[in-house]
Amino acid sequence: CPRHSLAQAKMEQKGWPLFMALLLLLGVKGSLVKLRNGGYEDVVIGIDPKIAENVKIINSIKEMFKEASSFLFHASQQRFYFRTIKIVIPSTWASKPEYGRVSRESYENADIIVAEPFVKYGNDPYTLQYGGCGKKGRYIHFTSNFLIDESLVYIYGPRGRVLVHEWAHLRWGVFDEYSNDAPFYSTGANKSEATRCAAGITGQYRFQTGTAETRNCRIQRQTELYEPGCLFIPHIKQTSPVSIMFMQSLPSVSQFCDKSNHNLMAPNMQNKMCSYKSTWEVIMNSADFVSSRALGAPPSDPTINLMKMQERSVCLVLDTSGKMGKDNRLGRLNQAAKLFLLQIIESGSWVGIVTFNNEAATKTLLQKIVNDGVRQTLTSYLPTTAAGESKICDGVLAGFQVFLNKYPSSEGCEIVLLTHGEDPAIRSCFPQIQNSGSIIHTIAFGSGTSNELEKLADMTGGLAFYATDSLDSNGLMDAFSGISSGGGDISQQSIQLESKAQSIGGMKLMSGIVTVDKTVGKDTFFLIIWSVSTNPPEISLTDPKGKKYTKKDFVIENSNIRTARLKIPGTAMTGSWVYSIQNIHSAAQVISITVTTRAASVTVPPVTVKSYMSNSSISFPNPMIIYAEVSQGFLPVIGAKVMATVESTSNKPVELKLLDDGAGADIIKYDGIYSRYFTSFKNNGRYSIKVSVHGEDKVVRRTHRQSQAIYLPGFIGDDGTIHLNPPRPVINVTDTSFGLGNFDRISSAGSFMVTGVPGGDTYKDVFPPNKITDLEVIFNENDEFILTWTAPGDDYDFGQADRYEIKMSEHPLDLTEANFPIATSLNTSDLIPENAGTKQSFRYKPGKLSKENGTSFYFAIRAIDGSNNVAEVSNIARATLFLDAPPTTPTTPTIVTPRGLSKYITIILSIVCTIVILSAIAGTTLYILNKRKKRHPASTHTITSVEQMNVL
Repeated sequence: CPRHSLAQAKMEQKGWPLFMALLLLLGVKGSLVKLRNGGYEDVVIGIDPKIAENVKIINSIKEMFKEASSFLFHASQQRFYFRTIKIVIPSTWASKPEYGRVSRESYENADIIVAEPFVKYGNDPYTLQYGGCGKKGRYIHFTSNFLIDESLVYIYGPRGRVLVHEWAHLRWGVFDEYSNDAPFYSTGANKSEATRCAAGITGQYRFQTGTAETRNCRIQRQTELYEPGCLFIPHIKQTSPVSIMFMQSLPSVSQFCDKSNHNLMAPNMQNKMCSYKSTWEVIMNSADFVSSRALGAPPSDPTINLMKMQERSVCLVLDTSGKMGKDNRLGRLNQAAKLFLLQIIESGSWVGIVTFNNEAATKTLLQKIVNDGVRQTLTSYLPTTAAGESKICDGVLAGFQVFLNKYPSSEGCEIVLLTHGEDPAIRSCFPQIQNSGSIIHTIAFGSGTSNELEKLADMTGGLAFYATDSLDSNGLMDAFSGISSGGGDISQQSIQLESKAQSIGGMKLMSGIVTVDKTVGKDTFFLIIWSVSTNPPEISLTDPKGKKYTKKDFVIENSNIRTARLKIPGTAMTGSWVYSIQNIHSAAQVISITVTTRAASVTVPPVTVKSYMSNSSISFPNPMIIYAEVSQGFLPVIGAKVMATVESTSNKPVELKLLDDGAGADIIKYDGIYSRYFTSFKNNGRYSIKVSVHGEDKVVRRTHRQSQAIYLPGFIGDDGTIHLNPPRPVINVTDTSFGLGNFDRISSAGSFMVTGVPGGDTYKDVFPPNKITDLEVIFNENDEFILTWTAPGDDYDFGQADRYEIKMSEHPLDLTEANFPIATSLNTSDLIPENAGTKQSFRYKPGKLSKENGTSFYFAIRAIDGSNNVAEVSNIARATLFLDAPPTTPTTPTIVTPRGLSKYITIILSIVCTIVILSAIAGTTLYILNKRKKRHPASTHTITSVEQMNVL
């Protein structure tokens, strides 16, 4: 990176429009991918540092992208291909001359990650998708076995084809056209088909009875579907060229399903999430497609760049302008920065410190953290005085010089920029910042800070945080706690267990429990801060075995810092740590506690929470979606209580519970991704988000990832022979050496900007109810359709809607957004919406149905609020009519076992005994009648054979 001056930066302002045009090409937040003339550039592949060095992995990635680029080019009708690929080599691998230095690429922001799963649940490639149809995913996950084990090619198909399948998930937000949950669907009486697209893919339905033995599958009478365990085994030779999102491994498959061949009947995620649009229709609506055109000649092979992660280098660039001297901002900065230096930053990292006001000052060049002594020394360079104005560019450029004093370039280095100032000249150094290759994390401290900070973080791949001046938010601590390494070694990263701040009255207590679970405990650090008193509060901390720590065990700083800290030696004991903090001051003051730790083992991943937002900035009245991914390794953790706290510049914090119920903002139930809409905008400006997670041993559990690439059970050769693959591994994700137990986690999702909020205390209701995404319907034995769904709210998933509209049709396309108003309506006058999140149902009994068995009906619903804001049309649900008992499927002859034979003998004996008894009764009756005839001749008659049978 060339050495720049501020004067040069001003001269480069002319390049600003060009730079902003380049910035607009950036894809999903976190990703560095750009699309230029149909070529995807800067696709990042990150290799987990725990994977042993293996050149076969690198070679496989190269071959995979070469194959994928050509396959993608033809599948996209000559629009897209892969141009440049960057493979991030972990720092744990040996250095080689061909390895370059990373810039803004890292394992954490990689588009594709190569990592081993925790608990060996197989090698299924998958894409983690948070959003709905057409929304970009987070990352693609491949295991090292997938890349180097040639036997897996027979199961998943050529790797390049698999990559294109997953890239469509990641980049265009399409979904799979098969279904593990609903592998078959009924097409009529005694008829069932495999869930697939297109329906023309041929194969056989076989049930595996042995290692290499199968029989025909049987259709179940109750469901008209093939029995559980039935496999659809395709012919290896097909005539259909579609579809990549079903079974990309078939040699004939080279296209995505389009409108002409899309299977509307298939109960798959593509139909559910995309309102029965074909994959190609969704792709055509993407920003990539709109901005592209068909190309001419096939592209050349992609360029592969290898770059190695380096030791972490961070420079704190801290504002010391006059505004920082007010309201103890400088003291709070010191408190949070000390936490970062003493605990958050990983051992082995290099750290420097720069301060700035009217001009920048280098407090210390890079020092390597090799022990606690270096950490303590670094804290001595934190600023103590504040004056002057904020010149942010000066501070950032000085930070670059700190890096250039040690390295030939500032590429891959990180700046943590904290400022309270508003600097209109900040744009002048944006081109230099972009060219530096550095990552800049921004912390906007208080209101009135430059609006460009979020842009600064976005353009460099950094994180953006916001901390209010409110003392009882603990936002500054959370911001510094959230700045961890992007190298991928979770065992070295700091994990936040507690973050709590509140105003405590004179002589009152603040108490609570911090849970240290089995996956963490190393370097556990308790930090307590108070706001007013020169004397520290009384502190009582008790470990799970009853050992008590008091104020004398803490390191106390009574100056303006006002902190007490305690580091537990070794690994903290598992269980509940109970704390009690008493304000001994006569007046109320704010007391806060922050607890951080690290993984207990390098081999067992800890439970983690990663929080995100749908956008870094929004314009009212668009909603913000908050996401929290809770997992252990790559296993989703479900059943946790997840709360988000949203704080703005001038309003009290808003708390909302994030849900993993497959409704509202949450697209998939029980996938470990907890989501919720946020619409409580009261003012323009910055909002910050913090997520807290609590798990209880009896409730939380691990589960499998969903949306995995199809596992091919086998194929039928040209000669009709069935070739079976090994059965898909059946994995018990709870079969580990320990349970999850209770756990607590804190994560900062960062900050976002809001514009366009109307002035005044109230504004017109402009938010509609959320789209219902979990509508289901069944047809019961009483000839009723039973519809069920999760109730939406008045404003997305908050409150209560006013009314519902339900439509039905025999064709799903009649119920799409465009056709819904003219579809057949059901009478819903008696259907009252419940509060958001409540499960609701509706019974509909139609008139006489003169339909043949297996006829399907489709339903859709939408909610309307009291201001006539109309929700999007729901997913389209399907019910199949079974009017009469269907004929049974021929089965194999019954074999009577000895136990079964005794059963039949018992039945026969019972029948014989019954006949004997009835015969005896008949004889007795005849005898009595004959006697009566002799005594009363006039009143008797001859019993006919019919009468005798009636008596019997």
